Amino acid sequence: MGTDGRSPAWVRRVYVANLVAQGAIIVTGAIVRITGSGLGCPTWPECAEGSYIPTATQAEAWHKYVEFGNRLLTFVLAALAIAAVIAALADARRRRAADLPPRPVLTVLAVVPLAGTVLQAVLGGITVLTGLHPTIVAAHFLVSIALVAACVALVARSGEPGDQPIVWTAPRPVVVLTYALIAVGLAVVILGVIVTGSGPHSGDAETEARFSFDPRTVSWLHADAVFLFLGLIIGVIVAASLNADLGTLRRRALILAGIAGAQGVVGYTQYFTGLPELLVGIHVLGAVATWVALLFLAPALRTRGLSPAEERIHAYQ
Repeated sequence: MGTDGRSPAWVRRVYVANLVAQGAIIVTGAIVRITGSGLGCPTWPECAEGSYIPTATQAEAWHKYVEFGNRLLTFVLAALAIAAVIAALADARRRRAADLPPRPVLTVLAVVPLAGTVLQAVLGGITVLTGLHPTIVAAHFLVSIALVAACVALVARSGEPGDQPIVWTAPRPVVVLTYALIAVGLAVVILGVIVTGSGPHSGDAETEARFSFDPRTVSWLHADAVFLFLGLIIGVIVAASLNADLGTLRRRALILAGIAGAQGVVGYTQYFTGLPELLVGIHVLGAVATWVALLFLAPALRTRGLSPAEERIHAYQ
């Protein structure tokens, strides 16, 4: 199938931009919550009654600008999502013209950010209309990490020569260990959402919308899951180091270990210093970086679209 099966560089840059934007909207959404600006625009889709932009008569002070700024980023996200669909269609047309095998999975993955952005806009409205109910806020975040996962898959798959054949370059125990690490990583993220939803940053200074869980207990559960996560990372690094064909997996796992280690330091620091807003924001950024680095481990376990001869060459690179 050869390297021509890969998407052009400009197409992949559009996909990378979508990945960065999906991660950025998570961080800016966290800033809205941390600063208590979740109801800075108390209505939806308008910011204030009769106006789509903040008004001078609003009682929300500077919070209205924080929330409105986050809403504006949705339009950037939508523009990039549309660009991804256009890029995927252009790439599909190029494949047809060059008589290359079609890769419809790339087009499907490229549509996900656009569909997800629409879903997020609806969830954002429900979040405001329900007074920042923690379950809706959590759903808002979990959809975002799912969109990040789709964008990671799009970036990874577009850089591969094709879709078939799939050749697993890692032994089965390493594959199982790596996917166990990804599953635990997802659990860590979900527990982190519950911790945030149970803590002092409810999203608005005037609302007490929080989960009813004890913050200390869920923080301990979160920390326990993080220790398991770190242990599994070490296991993947050791396993990859014992196999000369798994250099890419080892390098990516080392990057993940560095990010996760820094994230752990920030997490404990914020816990013992009373959850200061700046550290909470940094922790959310670290969570996004950890999630992205974690998801890039899976593509390092196999190759796609390489012929047997190309696979042998790849194994020695």
